[in-house]
Amino acid sequence: MPAVRSVALVTLGCVRNEVDSEELAGRLAAAGWRLEDDPAAADVAVVNTCGFVEQAKKDSVDVLLDVAELRDDDASRTQAVVAVGCMSERYGKDLAEELPEVDAVLGFDSYADLSTHLDGILHGARPESHVPRDRRTLLPVSPAKRQAAARSGAVALPGLGELSDASLAKVPESGPPVVRARLGSAPWAPLKLASGCDRRCSFCAIPAFRGSFVSRPPADVLAEARWLAEQGVKEVFLVSENSTSYGKDLGDLRALESLLPQLAAVDGLERVRVSYLQPAEVRPGLLEAIAGTPGVTPYFDLSFQHSAPALLRRMRRFGSTDEFLALLDRVRTLAPEAGVRSNVIVGFPGETEDDVAELERFLEGARLDVVGVFGYSDEDGTEAASLTDKVDEAVVAERVDRISRLVEALVDERAAQRVGTRDAVLVEEHDDDGDGLVSAVGRTGFQGPDVDGTTRIELAPGAELPPVGALVPVQVTASEGVDLVARPL
Repeated sequence: MPAVRSVALVTLGCVRNEVDSEELAGRLAAAGWRLEDDPAAADVAVVNTCGFVEQAKKDSVDVLLDVAELRDDDASRTQAVVAVGCMSERYGKDLAEELPEVDAVLGFDSYADLSTHLDGILHGARPESHVPRDRRTLLPVSPAKRQAAARSGAVALPGLGELSDASLAKVPESGPPVVRARLGSAPWAPLKLASGCDRRCSFCAIPAFRGSFVSRPPADVLAEARWLAEQGVKEVFLVSENSTSYGKDLGDLRALESLLPQLAAVDGLERVRVSYLQPAEVRPGLLEAIAGTPGVTPYFDLSFQHSAPALLRRMRRFGSTDEFLALLDRVRTLAPEAGVRSNVIVGFPGETEDDVAELERFLEGARLDVVGVFGYSDEDGTEAASLTDKVDEAVVAERVDRISRLVEALVDERAAQRVGTRDAVLVEEHDDDGDGLVSAVGRTGFQGPDVDGTTRIELAPGAELPPVGALVPVQVTASEGVDLVARPL
């Protein structure tokens, strides 16, 4: 019998990439590959790169070079290193020329047949490097015509598995097959709602390499949610480039409002969480569905980016400080203890001191739980890269520091306001303080995965440690920066 081939997937970037990696893992496992956690233990290491911003690209290159060195390590099994993911899709041949240490640079169109490519590489073949193209040209301009084109299989949609032929109006009891294998054991998992984006934010290159927006049929989303629950997942985190657009190519802009109660009813799931909402597209019905559906956590990941109206227009976005604060008022009227997170960009071309002051006014009034602060940098192929009135790099750095310090103080204050409130913590790990004291650590409903802080549960002496995956009712007793401390109720 031939030896079993082995592969390790190394994932960089956002949770959307995690879904893509697990789809690749599912495809490779089905083709007979053994999945390894450690690249040094695998015949092939596949690095799922991130190409979003300059630092992410640098990190991807560093990881590729580090993994490539494993081939020269006598203790390592690694024979080949393959780059996939957003950076590979975006730069393709150019990346391959810059990194001869990598055996192949493959784009999204290679995902369905990745097993064949990897097998060929192990036998000495060198597949042609991906040639980048604007993926927005691959699907019809009209959203209403995209589903048929996407279902044809002619266009790769990473992380969506196989689009089903099930009726969009009726979810069958036995849904379509799931193309995915879990690469971890966390009690939560990302679940893709859609692929691509139709927005034209002047600073963002994502639509060009991820393509036009395509909703995943509800039957497919529900089937994967059921499968994840069978794997022990207690919380699904709905991800996409723009969740507020879900359903527009299905002929139903209320599709997400209809889908959320069905997801919350999946046997075994305790929580459903929605990510990446565009403020300009948020509808009252969606706010009400997120805030009021049992099993759906009132958590609002709102992409504000800035709040100065004129600057937002240059970004090809909409809104203002007052409009955004009014939106947050509506959220908190529906769910007073809702969690809200966002990101902001400072130093965008043309940004003035008055614009920065306006952003500060918004942040001070918004009471956000978490805010990511990013300094603007030109991205290849974006409209903003050609804008005049660039802000000096030193000024950008100063503004990043200024807003970051403000944000740190504000989110610490917001965390302190949580003391005394009640929620439930999904236990994600057991933490040993080194002195033999083990505590349960997880997240409340208003804390999203990975970047929103955690909650440590303080147990009474002799109390039983709740297992990973347990949903523990708690009362918050203290804050430690953005993190919280709570006691079980």
